[in-house]
Amino acid sequence: MKIITKTLGCKVNAYESESIEEDFINHGYTVTDNISDADVIVINTCTVTNQADAKSRKYIRQIRRENEKACLVVCGCSSEHHKEKIKDLGMDILIGNYGKMEIYNLVQEWLKNKEQIVKFTDMRSVKFENMDIRKMQGKTRAFVKIQDGCNNFCTYCIIPFMRGNIRSKDINECIKEINDLVASGYQEVVLTGIHTGSYGDGEDYDLTDLIHEISKNDKLKRIRISSIEITELDDKFLNEFKNNRKICSHLHVPVQCPNDKILKIMNRKYTLDEYKEKIRVLRSLRDDLNITTDLIVGFPGETDKDFESIMEECKSIGFSKIHTFPYSMREGTKAATFEQVKDDVKKDRVDKMLRLSDILESKYYQSYIGKELTVLVEKDVGLSDNYIKVILDKECQENTFVNVKICEVYGTKVKGIVIQ
Repeated sequence: MKIITKTLGCKVNAYESESIEEDFINHGYTVTDNISDADVIVINTCTVTNQADAKSRKYIRQIRRENEKACLVVCGCSSEHHKEKIKDLGMDILIGNYGKMEIYNLVQEWLKNKEQIVKFTDMRSVKFENMDIRKMQGKTRAFVKIQDGCNNFCTYCIIPFMRGNIRSKDINECIKEINDLVASGYQEVVLTGIHTGSYGDGEDYDLTDLIHEISKNDKLKRIRISSIEITELDDKFLNEFKNNRKICSHLHVPVQCPNDKILKIMNRKYTLDEYKEKIRVLRSLRDDLNITTDLIVGFPGETDKDFESIMEECKSIGFSKIHTFPYSMREGTKAATFEQVKDDVKKDRVDKMLRLSDILESKYYQSYIGKELTVLVEKDVGLSDNYIKVILDKECQENTFVNVKICEVYGTKVKGIVIQ
């Protein structure tokens, strides 16, 4: 029997799909890259924007056409959000964001009865669903999901409703999984979650404790945090960040909008000055720190004057990359009831912000011309501690560290000469 998983959306979804796949492998299945050849197809969907929902629905229809005989399983955020709208799209098993580690058993039930299975759980009352992996197919770095859910309820975001309450993987289970991955050869681990920095909320440990403990493994060379909120960069974390060089010098810190009026409408938990001060403190700890961010453009209430100030603040803060998204109205959120910015205005502002992001990214990279960096080899590129992807001048063995000298930057591409 053969399985294929298809993942839409975030790194958390990617981790979950790997875990689902590994569970099937442990039960004797083999993985295929060919949809028409699969006996089981799992689609892990995304609902972060309307476009993500549309893509999820289109993908379900497309895969059902390509393989009518396989057991088609649909799970994830879009199925959680639109269970009634998508249950007639031809899938055999439909679940939400909980029970993904039950998929193998559900498939066996379907194979026996050949009747559609629809199963959902109240996401605000669930506990952390334990998953673990021993290998990420085709990956040099290991992603580890340590947390799920969100309690922030920003006015634009549907994810707290789709992912449920904040909950964390037991710290001892995390340590064991990470140590096992390192024993399998991984030298960099990426800690990820829906709200990663909230890890340990309600427990007697937190993210800093986990980082401190896994750092004791001598074979683990790098610890990367997928994303962390400015409100979670407390003194305890900052002290660990200052003294623990295994923590990568790249932090992705979502700002969403560097404008106090919009931040308040968004129900974010900080002011612009608080954000900027914490970034200043971070930069005082490490000269090579790379700060990237998420930004929503065209949020309800954002005027032309607001957008001009947002552009200026992004320059002032000095992000090296701005992941920019046009505001996408999500039914069921508070922001959906606000007066909306016109689509053509949003598109124009997104284009301008993306151009600014490219300029800032190139400027950051150019500051490294002539300097040496240590990179972890991933196929034909090397990834530095501070998240610079360097195109190597010669082939190097994957999953090894090599030293490179940055010789050229063209646009947002970086070239390096291997010197060791």
